[in-house]
Amino acid sequence: MGRIQLKDVTKSFGDVQVIPPLNLTIEDGEFTVFVGPSGCGKSTLLRLIAGLEDITSGVIEINGEDATDVVPARRGLAMVFQSYALYPHMSVRKNIAFPLRMAKMGQDEIDKRVTAAAEVLNLTDYLDRRPGQLSGGQRQRVAIGRAIVREPAAFLFDEPLSNLDAALRVGMRMEISELHKKLDTTMIYVTHDQVEAMTMADKIVVLQAGNIEQVGSPLELYQRPRNTFVAGFIGSPKMNLISGAEAAKYDAATIGIRPEHIDLSETEGPWKGVVGVSEHLGSDTFFHIQCDFSDEPLTVRASGELTLEYGATVHLTPRAEYLHRFDAEGLRIE
Repeated sequence: MGRIQLKDVTKSFGDVQVIPPLNLTIEDGEFTVFVGPSGCGKSTLLRLIAGLEDITSGVIEINGEDATDVVPARRGLAMVFQSYALYPHMSVRKNIAFPLRMAKMGQDEIDKRVTAAAEVLNLTDYLDRRPGQLSGGQRQRVAIGRAIVREPAAFLFDEPLSNLDAALRVGMRMEISELHKKLDTTMIYVTHDQVEAMTMADKIVVLQAGNIEQVGSPLELYQRPRNTFVAGFIGSPKMNLISGAEAAKYDAATIGIRPEHIDLSETEGPWKGVVGVSEHLGSDTFFHIQCDFSDEPLTVRASGELTLEYGATVHLTPRAEYLHRFDAEGLRIE
């Protein structure tokens, strides 16, 4: 069981409140991702759940029990950090076994758990190596293995892939998602990378300045962002947001349209613009087009086969059924 509830939880450092009153439920077996820009409070929130930081007020429940004042070691949670935190002089086997030895578990049970974790993480052939003989991705798997053997109620991941290069990040993303399917255990994952959030999560919690802006599935947040912050944060490239007179035509303070929902033509369309920088990614090309009604260039996703000259004049047609409208407070208009 790994159900976690936060009830009116706050956190202050001196006179500065970094987490205003916050309520959140993470269901047993869910893969929940905390995402937001740097300084939004996502790592602080994870540390409050882990017990590595004391909450200022409120209650944290784990499996229906009040864990607010329970020390970290007794919360039944396992945390994986971005720094791996492996012992360089120990073998992979000893690194994975370390928390069990500290708990004075019998050697037979330790061996059984280490062997099982190594099989799940494809580390069986590396058990007698030291961390310095492993790649970054393998070292991260060892850190995860050390968490697995504790058989926790939930895993807490604090930006575990930020030290890896782009190719390894993609591979480890898949491995952690696969691990969640195999273990069927609650996982809470912190990242500033919304692509990681979109590809891995059952549920995304979008944070800004300690506040929860929206909670929902990746598709919910992508298709129905509740405000302009979520609209501009979720999605890569981000949603185009347009204010002023053009938005007023749609009875909104701001309108949003995603790059793939704008049709591009060299001859006709209601919006006229000038082609700026083009990003060719093979299957897709992203054109950045400056229109006179927008301070920021609009991003348009088109076929990778399409080429347009820098400075060329083009016409754009937003697909009305995919247009998002927001009021003066930045909230979604239904």
